[in-house]
Amino acid sequence: MNILKPVTLLVAAAALAVGGSTVAATAADPAGARVTALQQAADQVLAGHPQPLDVTADAVRYEGLTVTEAPAGRAARQDLACDYGHLCMVVGGTKFDFYTCQTWNVRNWTGDGPFTNNQTPGTVARFFNQDGSVRWTSTAYQAGTATWDPIWSVRPC
Repeated sequence: MNILKPVTLLVAAAALAVGGSTVAATAADPAGARVTALQQAADQVLAGHPQPLDVTADAVRYEGLTVTEAPAGRAARQDLACDYGHLCMVVGGTKFDFYTCQTWNVRNWTGDGPFTNNQTPGTVARFFNQDGSVRWTSTAYQAGTATWDPIWSVRPC
């Protein structure tokens, strides 16, 4: 059982109660549901990685990775905003923003989505198959659309 989910809901509820959240709760999309959805996306993709450092209504932050809701709209998907030094992608409606050089084991990545490799020019991000072989690479700066299945791990640098 993931203890973070109940704790996350309590943190989100407390933040809303004191006005600390930047996401307004609505009947259609309460902050607690948004936090839970982000945590579930992070749990589903990042099994086996350390616990998150910070969980808010807007993001789940790990050492070297931030997980948020994907930007909305066609224009946002075509031009995925990504800070300098970062590797960003959208997988299944969730944005992953990697900024630490390490291998991240992932799972349940399916479909197509945008990516932006905005790392130092020449930095090569590697995307691996289940057997550990390189499926494809991206050399910074590069942006486009990728097919995520079957990606089993990512190394941003």
